[in-house]
Amino acid sequence: MTLSQDAENGKPPAVRQLRLVVEAEDYEAALAFYRDALGLPEQAAFSGGDGAHVAILDAGRATLEIANPAQKRMIDDVEVGRQVAPRIRVAFEVDDARAATDRLLSAGAEEVAPPTVTPWQSLNARFDAPAGLHISVFQELRSLEERESLDGFGTEEGRREDSS
Repeated sequence: MTLSQDAENGKPPAVRQLRLVVEAEDYEAALAFYRDALGLPEQAAFSGGDGAHVAILDAGRATLEIANPAQKRMIDDVEVGRQVAPRIRVAFEVDDARAATDRLLSAGAEEVAPPTVTPWQSLNARFDAPAGLHISVFQELRSLEERESLDGFGTEEGRREDSS
Protein backbone atom coordinates (compact mmCIF):
# COMPACT_ATOMS: atom_id res chain seq x y z
CA MET A 1 0.00 0.00 0.00
CA THR A 2 1.37 3.44 -0.91
CA LEU A 3 1.30 6.55 1.25
CA SER A 4 -1.43 8.04 -0.94
CA GLN A 5 -3.48 4.87 -0.43
CA ASP A 6 -2.92 5.19 3.33
CA ALA A 7 -4.29 8.73 3.19
CA GLU A 8 -7.29 7.55 1.19
CA ASN A 9 -7.98 4.99 3.92
CA GLY A 10 -7.97 7.68 6.61
CA LYS A 11 -4.43 7.02 7.83
CA PRO A 12 -2.23 10.12 8.04
CA PRO A 13 0.98 9.91 6.01
CA ALA A 14 4.06 8.86 7.96
CA VAL A 15 6.02 11.85 6.61
CA ARG A 16 4.39 15.23 6.06
CA GLN A 17 7.23 17.19 4.45
CA LEU A 18 10.60 16.71 2.84
CA ARG A 19 12.95 19.53 3.81
CA LEU A 20 16.35 19.66 2.17
CA VAL A 21 18.76 21.75 4.27
CA VAL A 22 21.68 23.27 2.35
CA GLU A 23 24.59 25.21 3.84
CA ALA A 24 25.47 28.19 1.62
CA GLU A 25 28.75 30.06 2.13
CA ASP A 26 27.26 33.03 0.23
CA TYR A 27 23.82 33.02 1.83
CA GLU A 28 22.58 36.21 0.13
CA ALA A 29 23.58 35.01 -3.36
CA ALA A 30 22.00 31.59 -2.82
CA LEU A 31 18.80 33.16 -1.47
CA ALA A 32 18.57 35.53 -4.44
CA PHE A 33 19.12 32.64 -6.87
CA TYR A 34 16.63 30.14 -5.44
CA ARG A 35 14.00 32.63 -4.25
CA ASP A 36 14.18 35.30 -6.93
CA ALA A 37 15.54 33.61 -10.08
CA LEU A 38 14.11 30.10 -9.65
CA GLY A 39 10.95 31.47 -8.02
CA LEU A 40 10.67 29.52 -4.76
CA PRO A 41 8.47 31.65 -2.47
CA GLU A 42 9.86 32.41 0.98
CA GLN A 43 7.74 30.60 3.57
CA ALA A 44 9.65 31.68 6.68
CA ALA A 45 12.98 33.11 7.74
CA PHE A 46 14.80 33.02 11.04
CA SER A 47 17.95 34.64 12.40
CA GLY A 48 19.92 34.11 15.55
CA GLY A 49 23.03 35.25 17.28
CA ASP A 50 26.42 35.41 15.59
CA GLY A 51 24.87 36.24 12.18
CA ALA A 52 22.96 32.97 11.81
CA HIS A 53 20.30 33.07 9.05
CA VAL A 54 17.99 30.56 7.42
CA ALA A 55 15.19 30.98 4.90
CA ILE A 56 12.66 28.23 4.23
CA LEU A 57 11.60 28.30 0.60
CA ASP A 58 8.44 26.59 -0.61
CA ALA A 59 9.26 24.15 -3.40
CA GLY A 60 5.74 22.78 -3.83
CA ARG A 61 5.26 19.03 -3.73
CA ALA A 62 8.37 17.10 -2.67
CA THR A 63 9.42 13.64 -3.73
CA LEU A 64 12.51 11.59 -2.98
CA GLU A 65 13.87 9.87 -6.07
CA ILE A 66 15.96 6.80 -5.27
CA ALA A 67 18.08 5.59 -8.21
CA ASN A 68 20.59 2.78 -8.41
CA PRO A 69 24.03 3.58 -9.91
CA ALA A 70 23.05 2.26 -13.37
CA GLN A 71 19.98 4.53 -13.48
CA LYS A 72 22.01 7.55 -12.32
CA ARG A 73 24.56 6.89 -15.09
CA MET A 74 21.77 6.48 -17.65
CA ILE A 75 20.11 9.77 -16.61
CA ASP A 76 23.45 11.62 -16.89
CA ASP A 77 24.06 10.05 -20.31
CA VAL A 78 20.59 11.04 -21.58
CA GLU A 79 20.50 14.56 -20.14
CA VAL A 80 24.15 15.58 -20.38
CA GLY A 81 26.02 13.03 -22.50
CA ARG A 82 28.56 12.25 -19.79
CA GLN A 83 28.81 11.50 -16.07
CA VAL A 84 28.58 14.78 -14.14
CA ALA A 85 26.14 14.54 -11.24
CA PRO A 86 27.31 13.95 -7.71
CA ARG A 87 25.40 11.47 -5.53
CA ILE A 88 22.75 14.12 -4.84
CA ARG A 89 21.09 16.23 -7.53
CA VAL A 90 18.15 18.51 -6.79
CA ALA A 91 15.46 18.68 -9.48
CA PHE A 92 12.73 21.32 -9.77
CA GLU A 93 9.63 20.88 -11.94
CA VAL A 94 8.83 24.10 -13.80
CA ASP A 95 6.16 25.11 -16.31
CA ASP A 96 8.67 26.27 -18.94
CA ALA A 97 12.16 24.72 -18.84
CA ARG A 98 13.54 27.02 -21.55
CA ALA A 99 12.42 30.21 -19.76
CA ALA A 100 13.72 28.85 -16.42
CA THR A 101 17.05 28.08 -18.10
CA ASP A 102 17.34 31.67 -19.32
CA ARG A 103 16.49 33.06 -15.85
CA LEU A 104 18.95 30.77 -14.06
CA LEU A 105 21.78 31.51 -16.48
CA SER A 106 21.14 35.24 -16.04
CA ALA A 107 21.27 34.73 -12.27
CA GLY A 108 24.70 33.10 -12.40
CA ALA A 109 24.09 29.37 -12.77
CA GLU A 110 26.63 27.49 -14.86
CA GLU A 111 24.99 25.46 -17.63
CA VAL A 112 25.98 21.82 -17.60
CA ALA A 113 23.50 20.83 -20.32
CA PRO A 114 20.82 22.79 -22.22
CA PRO A 115 17.15 21.73 -22.22
CA THR A 116 17.03 18.17 -23.57
CA VAL A 117 14.01 15.97 -24.29
CA THR A 118 14.33 12.71 -22.35
CA PRO A 119 12.93 9.25 -23.17
CA TRP A 120 10.52 9.70 -20.24
CA GLN A 121 9.10 12.75 -22.06
CA SER A 122 10.32 15.66 -20.01
CA LEU A 123 12.45 18.61 -21.03
CA ASN A 124 15.41 18.71 -18.63
CA ALA A 125 18.28 21.20 -18.22
CA ARG A 126 21.25 20.87 -15.85
CA PHE A 127 23.20 23.46 -13.89
CA ASP A 128 25.85 23.94 -11.27
CA ALA A 129 24.11 26.40 -8.96
CA PRO A 130 24.79 28.45 -5.81
CA ALA A 131 25.40 26.66 -2.51
CA GLY A 132 27.31 23.96 -4.39
CA LEU A 133 24.20 22.23 -5.73
CA HIS A 134 23.98 20.35 -8.99
CA ILE A 135 20.40 20.99 -10.14
CA SER A 136 17.95 20.13 -12.89
CA VAL A 137 14.88 21.98 -14.02
CA PHE A 138 12.37 19.83 -15.82
CA GLN A 139 9.11 20.35 -17.66
CA GLU A 140 6.76 17.40 -18.14
CA LEU A 141 5.79 17.17 -21.82
CA ARG A 142 3.09 14.52 -21.33
CA SER A 143 0.60 13.77 -18.60
CA LEU A 144 1.32 11.04 -16.07
CA GLU A 145 -1.30 8.86 -17.76
CA GLU A 146 0.43 9.28 -21.14
CA ARG A 147 3.85 8.52 -19.65
CA GLU A 148 2.57 5.38 -17.93
CA SER A 149 2.18 3.77 -21.37
CA LEU A 150 5.89 4.26 -22.18
CA ASP A 151 8.28 1.29 -22.00
CA GLY A 152 9.99 1.08 -18.60
CA PHE A 153 7.63 3.55 -16.92
CA GLY A 154 5.45 2.45 -14.02
CA THR A 155 5.92 1.64 -10.36
CA GLU A 156 8.21 -0.77 -8.52
CA GLU A 157 5.08 -2.49 -7.20
CA GLY A 158 3.78 -2.94 -10.75
CA ARG A 159 7.17 -4.16 -11.94
CA ARG A 160 7.21 -6.80 -9.19
CA GLU A 161 3.66 -7.90 -10.06
CA ASP A 162 4.57 -8.20 -13.78
CA SER A 163 7.57 -10.43 -12.99
CA SER A 164 5.59 -12.88 -10.84
